Amino acid sequence: MEILIEKLKATDADALFRFELDNRDYFEKTVPSRGDDYYKPEVFKSNHKALLEEQTRGNSHFYLIKDQYHVILGRINLVDIDAAQKETHLGYRVGKNYTGKGVAKKALQLLLENVADNQNIQQIHAKTTTNNVASRVILEKSGFAYIGSDEAMFEINSQKLTFVYYKWTNKNFSC
Repeated sequence: MEILIEKLKATDADALFRFELDNRDYFEKTVPSRGDDYYKPEVFKSNHKALLEEQTRGNSHFYLIKDQYHVILGRINLVDIDAAQKETHLGYRVGKNYTGKGVAKKALQLLLENVADNQNIQQIHAKTTTNNVASRVILEKSGFAYIGSDEAMFEINSQKLTFVYYKWTNKNFSC
């Protein structure tokens, strides 16, 4: 499957809302819920607008993972960009129908190539949950080093979980 990543645009709001609604139950099995309000159309559109403003300020980069027909397969983001420290935080999610097909791995590869070639970022931090083995494997195979995990536990779907942390260092970065 051919995939690409595209920066989030205003015109993506409706398709992204449908993607999030269609995958809500699936996502909430492994990550904390965004809450019921997030899925109200007016709240979602307001949040979408806020993300675009944040992206315009350069504090974050929000991308949609799409196939060759421009169907949304997932999201991949760099958030809380700290220009002084030259670091950011990674987040991504792939829709239920597209997992196990290399989508997350390829999207992360495209994002890291973009960072290595075009952005002033030295390190990317990532976290996932202990039960999200697929994400942990993708991060490790993409060059992220395991940093550690939280001692504090939280519960999702009657499972006690902790966060697991990773870090990627841009080998092409020069001071």
